[in-house]
Amino acid sequence: MHVPVLQKQVIEYLNPKTNENFIDCTIGNGGHALAILEKTKPDGKILGIDWDSEIIKQLALRERMVLVNDSYANLKNIIEKEKFGPVSGILFDLGMSSWHIDESGKGFSFMRDEPLDMRYSSQFPISNFQFSNLTAKKIVNEWKEEEIEKILKEYGGERFARRIAKEIVRERKTKPIKTTFQLKDVIRKAVPGKFQHGRLHYATRTFQALRIAVNDELNNLKKGLPQAVDILTRGGRLVVISFHSLEDRIVKNFFKEKTKGNIIKILTKKPIGPTEEEIKINPRSRSAKLRAAAII
Repeated sequence: MHVPVLQKQVIEYLNPKTNENFIDCTIGNGGHALAILEKTKPDGKILGIDWDSEIIKQLALRERMVLVNDSYANLKNIIEKEKFGPVSGILFDLGMSSWHIDESGKGFSFMRDEPLDMRYSSQFPISNFQFSNLTAKKIVNEWKEEEIEKILKEYGGERFARRIAKEIVRERKTKPIKTTFQLKDVIRKAVPGKFQHGRLHYATRTFQALRIAVNDELNNLKKGLPQAVDILTRGGRLVVISFHSLEDRIVKNFFKEKTKGNIIKILTKKPIGPTEEEIKINPRSRSAKLRAAAII
């Protein structure tokens, strides 16, 4: 079984009890969900959401578990459709699942030569609830140089955003950039040699930025959080694990705003990170930050 990020802390802050119902907005491999189910025996239920249909297919449906293939941007609609409640806790684990990186074949990783897709799902609506045909391939081959530079800066914090965008546009005039290895090679040409051998791979920030743009991840989070607060019962817990400073800032500001109206109580004065031991076991957990709040 895949060990999910910050599992002990998730259980601590969600504090699941016998017969309570919970929602895992990004169920992924199901690790968090199974741990919650164990705590809510005998009759507590969990609603697991994932907008990648392949993830849902691979999860073994268990007793007391409801699985939905959709986006958490549609959280209230999902709850109404499934007639699920009352809800004592909601989890957002915003990290990309290992399956997407290792097995999806959608070009999330520059370590494998795959088509530049990067959509979590091509079947369900995102952001404004319209079906999206935006892919990483479309961005790098059709967007203007300034637009590419902007997302690399804003979503990736890429210091060489201008150089990379310029090189992408120059390259695509010769031939379309269709695969991860093609794009990685373009990035390599743009990044100065002395910056190509740091702890962070030179293509990491560009791939991250493209993934966020393709899936409109930040806007979906902004839409999902208010719905979660409205759905939770009094005393209900909201736990969010982010992996990107922009995500964490959205969560931090949202929590702060809701405390002004005495809607929530913040349970984590500072974000909770993984232990050194967890990072050794799962290096991908390094950037994880957990924030939690309770409904007043």
